[in-house]
Amino acid sequence: MNTTVNLAGVELKNPVMTASGTFGSGQEYSEFVDLNRLGAVVTKGVANVPWPGNPTPRIAETSSGMLNAIGLQNPGIDVFCERDIPFLKKYDTKIIVNVCGHSTEEYLEVVDRLADEPVDLLEINISCPNVKEGGIAFGQNPKAVEAITREVKKHAKQPIIMKLSPNVTDITETAKAAEAGGADVLSLINTLTGMKIDIHRQTFALANKTGGMSGPAVKPIAVRMVYQVANAVNVPIIGMGGISSAEDAIEFILAGASAVSIGTANFFHPTTTVEVVEGIEKYMEKYHFENLSDMVGIVK
Repeated sequence: MNTTVNLAGVELKNPVMTASGTFGSGQEYSEFVDLNRLGAVVTKGVANVPWPGNPTPRIAETSSGMLNAIGLQNPGIDVFCERDIPFLKKYDTKIIVNVCGHSTEEYLEVVDRLADEPVDLLEINISCPNVKEGGIAFGQNPKAVEAITREVKKHAKQPIIMKLSPNVTDITETAKAAEAGGADVLSLINTLTGMKIDIHRQTFALANKTGGMSGPAVKPIAVRMVYQVANAVNVPIIGMGGISSAEDAIEFILAGASAVSIGTANFFHPTTTVEVVEGIEKYMEKYHFENLSDMVGIVK
């Protein structure tokens, strides 16, 4: 049985990875999860300088999910290269670095710094607010998506994954724009914008007012978007959004995802990733799939 996945020339032993921002860079999970069992570890977003993130409170629970407005707090690329890459290199797993920025220049600084580092793929988080354009996220405007993809592609030594925002009218438009700009892989979905109000304090549950909604409640939307994008572009897709079991992951693969990322489930069930790896293997055995690639997008 062959569970390997090829993403733009990078071979993963299996299709299961972590979703950015839910796993740190693996340190805090390594006592619960054997990182060697994962196809890849996707790091928390890394910026050119340390970001303090948003004011608290910045996490709120919702029915079947959560809202977060962490604001991409991170220690910056210098600390990341000194501390996190050496830690991850100890394991037999691929390293995918999530890159964030407020401007094209900020993204490119991080991409340039990573050119000579031993990391396998770069995931570009285009749900960050584009400061020059009045704060609308890069990922909400197809022209901006194509432009930033093209610029990153010029600088990147590793293949690039463009992480798409679901907060758009038609996700196939931004997917096609990323492909036109030269994206090697697409990942989707990022969080949906949501809000929660504390009725007893008569105020917002998050200091930021809105936050990113994730968890099981978003899965049907994510599966639909992955299916749409898989039928609109010719690059591999990493599917994510509410995956908390092997069954969930398999839905994404049958809809057209070549690989899957597990996020919110890591918080409430830290061993989910390895259980999904094992569950996919059992499914392949049960339904006689020799290669994982034979499952991708077979539901039309």
